[in-house]
Amino acid sequence: MGEEPKLVSRRDHKKSTFMLGRTIGAKREHLETRNERAAARKKDKQKKATRIIFSTIGLLLLIVVLVLLIRNFVSEKREEPISEVNTITSYEPSINIIDESASATGGKITNRMKEYIAQLEISFRELHYTPSKAVIPASSIREIDFYLEDHNGYIKTITDRGAGVTAEDADRMIRYLTEQGITDYEYIDVRTEGRAFWH
Repeated sequence: MGEEPKLVSRRDHKKSTFMLGRTIGAKREHLETRNERAAARKKDKQKKATRIIFSTIGLLLLIVVLVLLIRNFVSEKREEPISEVNTITSYEPSINIIDESASATGGKITNRMKEYIAQLEISFRELHYTPSKAVIPASSIREIDFYLEDHNGYIKTITDRGAGVTAEDADRMIRYLTEQGITDYEYIDVRTEGRAFWH
């Protein structure tokens, strides 16, 4: 004969149902955790996006401030040389100027001519010469003849060359002639760069 079916007590049946309920609850908890994770990821993405936006805005503001500072610095530097040029052009020659080309120029010495004479006068004084007068010859309006005290001849110069190098070339030629025992000359010509003549 086969075994008779075993009756399950009511208590055991409750225990089985309770266990089954716990299993369903565990699944529900697992689902809730997955949803929470997704929400947390979404929050993190939003935070990252916010941080990137604020960082970009901060960087742009920094670039704007730097550009403005650089522009102010450059504009100040541009203004400085202008004031220096104004200082240089304010030099006035202290020696007598004789304009033999008055008929050609209308008797008016230009500011550029005055500035050149003043700068050449200063350059000669720095080399321990004493300029006595400057003559603008009738033959050329760009040529200026400089006369120095204690020297017989004069020095032919031209406004196209720098005053400093012109004075240095004249000084070298005067010293060369002195070394050669030549003190009596009509003029020294330093109008051409790299060459000097005397007569």
